[in-house]
Amino acid sequence: MKVIVTGASGVLGTAAGHDVLGLAHSRPKEALVQLDLLDPPVVEKAFTEFRPDYVAAKLNADLPARLAHLAAALKYKLVYISTDYVFDGSAPPYAPAAQPSPVNLYGRTKRDGELAVLAVPEADAVVLRVPVLYGPAPKNSDTAVNILLDVVQDQSGKQYKMDHYATRFPTNTVDIGAFLVRLVALAKPLPRILHYSAPEPFTKYEMCLNCQLDTAATEELLGGPGSLECSLFQEWWAEHLGVGKPEASASK
Repeated sequence: MKVIVTGASGVLGTAAGHDVLGLAHSRPKEALVQLDLLDPPVVEKAFTEFRPDYVAAKLNADLPARLAHLAAALKYKLVYISTDYVFDGSAPPYAPAAQPSPVNLYGRTKRDGELAVLAVPEADAVVLRVPVLYGPAPKNSDTAVNILLDVVQDQSGKQYKMDHYATRFPTNTVDIGAFLVRLVALAKPLPRILHYSAPEPFTKYEMCLNCQLDTAATEELLGGPGSLECSLFQEWWAEHLGVGKPEASASK
């Protein structure tokens, strides 16, 4: 299976597998190919030469539509990575068919990207919505979760105010990468919109922010309850930081 990952220097891009062509623009490194997705002839040449079966794209605004039209022309499957920020957080959990209602610019651009991709009927395209991400990253500031490590490890005496009202479901990029590998291997039609989320809620004070995705349909697609195999947030960080196993009460 041949896969192109755009933004491969980012948090989610670094978690992909398969025969992968990783594309990066601002931070190309090691085996990543530097490519400006705003240059259509260069993009079409690279995609045509590699001939991907799948393209995983985590982009905003106009670029998803271009990749969808290219998917129709080159006959690859496009997975557009979106976010739970397309919802306002007032009525979770959100099923894939729920009406988006973004309240900030990031959510609106992601919603617009979804609409652009799904508006190309000839494209074999899937929207995959994920919540806030954590996991291996080039630097902690790359994610709203990892950056909290810098806060709790700050010994300068500075005080930080953390939200303890809104709830989100932080999800490991390694899990999402593994899910994408399983997704592209499925030999059956995929729904147009999918949700993938870890099951554990946290505030930013405990961890993060406010939206739960209903992933029951995604679990069924992969073969039943428990098939998403998400990491436990506190266990992952305990192992990552080398601080031992958390208390039993920390498990789900």
